[in-house]
Amino acid sequence: MISDLPFYASERRSAAFRPFKAFGHFRKLVADKEDTAQVFYMSEYLPSRRFKAQAKRFCESKPGRSLMNSQAHLPDLLDDHETLASLPADSVAHAYVAFMRREGLSAAGLVEASQIPGIEAYEDRYQWLIDRLRDTHDLAHVLTGYGRDALGEQCVLGFTSAQYYDWTEWFIAWAGSPELVTKVKSDAPVFAAIAEARRHGRAAAPIFEQDIRALLAEPLERARERLGLAEPGQYRRAHARYRAKGIDPYQLFAEAAA
Repeated sequence: MISDLPFYASERRSAAFRPFKAFGHFRKLVADKEDTAQVFYMSEYLPSRRFKAQAKRFCESKPGRSLMNSQAHLPDLLDDHETLASLPADSVAHAYVAFMRREGLSAAGLVEASQIPGIEAYEDRYQWLIDRLRDTHDLAHVLTGYGRDALGEQCVLGFTSAQYYDWTEWFIAWAGSPELVTKVKSDAPVFAAIAEARRHGRAAAPIFEQDIRALLAEPLERARERLGLAEPGQYRRAHARYRAKGIDPYQLFAEAAA
């Protein structure tokens, strides 16, 4: 069982903090936001001691140990759309399946994107938690209300980075905002939207600590209320201001290039 594994494998070496290397991969991500492999490369150069301490506390807690054994591999659960679709129509599961089908996504696809030559996976509890954060990314979109548009991705990363002290997600959330402001001329509150997402992430119960199977069966609005998820007001205001100028928020860079 995963709970019997060491927290940190003896062969796992602590990565060095190399922000300039990370920035190089960030530029590639900006050029192609679907190139999610760059996120995992960045994480190799932006380790967080605070996150490691948080991970250790959770992995050694009773709830953490219970989840690592009952939900060892979330993609199998998340990609079983037939079973999820059998849950009530107002459930988190229905909203999640609709989101994944609309966007053409799968949890297995994100796993594949994370399997990159040169980045090792280890048999330890730390790896289980890293994988769990990856696997719940799209679920965070559904729960928070942030879409997969450029600003929505930055906001959801601002939210999650505040929940588990991830430097990579923090970096992408903030470093990508000048790109939006300079390339897309509007009065949309980009910085305010990301700052609000960060506040919401700090205030809400951590999504990665939840029993995901139970969460999926829960009514969406009740789950949002229970987790303390506030409305993404600044993000919606930004979308309204983009549209007032005839700009599609989901095609920002394409329209800027045109």
